[in-house]
This record gives sequence, structure tokens and C-alpha cells, in this order.
Amino acid sequence: MDKIDPARRSANMAKVRGKNTGPELKVRRVAHGMGLRFRLHRKDLPGRPDLVFPRHRLVVFVHGCFWHRHEGCRRATMPATRTDFWQAKFDATVSRDARQIAALEASGWRVLTLWECDLKDDEIAARLREVTA
Repeated sequence: MDKIDPARRSANMAKVRGKNTGPELKVRRVAHGMGLRFRLHRKDLPGRPDLVFPRHRLVVFVHGCFWHRHEGCRRATMPATRTDFWQAKFDATVSRDARQIAALEASGWRVLTLWECDLKDDEIAARLREVTA
């Protein structure tokens, strides 16, 4: 049973954004501090990656653990109400992510997915260093 009334839940969910999220801004800050230059949300690429590093042929997705179903993560919980709706929504998101990654790789792009729960500055920098070196 949801502890919040439907109107308030709807208002909360409406505030969830897909671009310029806190985790994404953190990755952008670290990448810029490392001297890496990037483009944001390029519409001509499948999935509109969060960050695009054209020089390195690299795209970065910053995924929320809940929405993109990070396996084994405590944040990837299932809501208690309307589980059929949520399961279908999550399944569609995961399959769309896989299709977009496959399309990007087929086009010659390298894909890096960073998960919201793993975003410590030193870990972000290490992962970006690995793929841009």
C-alpha cells in the first residue's frame, strides 16, 4: 500500500527528469575537471546519450538504478502497488537500453554506462580515464 495519496505521488513522479539530473551533473563536473570535452544529449545518436566524447568515439549513459534496473542494487526496488504496470515499464526500459547500445556499437561508438549508486568522484575519474586513455 502506498503511504502517499495519488495526487501527491503523481506530483512527485512528475518532478523526475531525464536530463540534467544530479548524477549526470556530477559526471559532467568530473569529466570537465579532467580536461575532457563533450557534447550533451546529441539527438542524432540512438538513445540521446547523456555525454558524447566525439574525439574518443565514446558515449556515456548515466543511469538511475531504479528506472534502468541496476541488477543487484538496493535502489532497484519494485513498487508495491500496480506491479504489472511497473514490471512492463521496467522491461521496456531495459530492452530499449539494450537496443540503443547495440545500435551505437554497430555505428562504431564505445558505450560506457555509469550507475547512480557508483558515482564517487574518484571512481568516475578512473572509469573515464580507462576509456579515454
